[in-house]
Amino acid sequence: MLKIGLTGGAATGKSTVSSILKRLGAEIIDVDMTARKVVEKGSPCLEKIVMHFGQDVLLADGSLNRKKLGDMVFADKAKLEKLNAIVHPVMAARVRETIRAIENKKSTEVLIIDAAILIEMGLHKMADCVWLVWADRKTQIERLVARDGMSEEKAENIIDSQMPMEEKIKLADAVIDNTGTPEALENKIIKLWAIKINILHTRMNK
Repeated sequence: MLKIGLTGGAATGKSTVSSILKRLGAEIIDVDMTARKVVEKGSPCLEKIVMHFGQDVLLADGSLNRKKLGDMVFADKAKLEKLNAIVHPVMAARVRETIRAIENKKSTEVLIIDAAILIEMGLHKMADCVWLVWADRKTQIERLVARDGMSEEKAENIIDSQMPMEEKIKLADAVIDNTGTPEALENKIIKLWAIKINILHTRMNK
């Protein structure tokens, strides 16, 4: 089984790329979805978050107020680091378990580990290669403002809270420029899939 780590910055189009790869036949591990599951109501992670950040991060039903917590940590690096220390180890363990389960099925040829914080969590070490979806900072800000209706300041805080693109590029085996049209992006992914998959399969089967 070939394992590809897929990552990208905020509003670069990583989820769109993941959807295209799924259509091409890849199986997807959505690490962002895993992040939601580990902080579900009643989970040990959520209890630790409340202990550190207070009851204000909960909704009336006792579930996590993701917007409130996000506003809190994206504006404070120390708080973000504390949150990551709580949830990242649990998320990484869940991903490892999922990979083992998929490997045991022996029916999946290509597995995508889809994570915005793939490198930050060390999940890239579980992959055979890393694909980075890239867009320039100006485009990221414009997309966040248009998509989520947030202020430019908040968009910048979110981007600044992430690992710089320049650092991610150093660890990427392929950089996918997504500053063009959706059609252009899909064509790039189809070509990359055809080239990289063949090369990597040949390398792994030697």
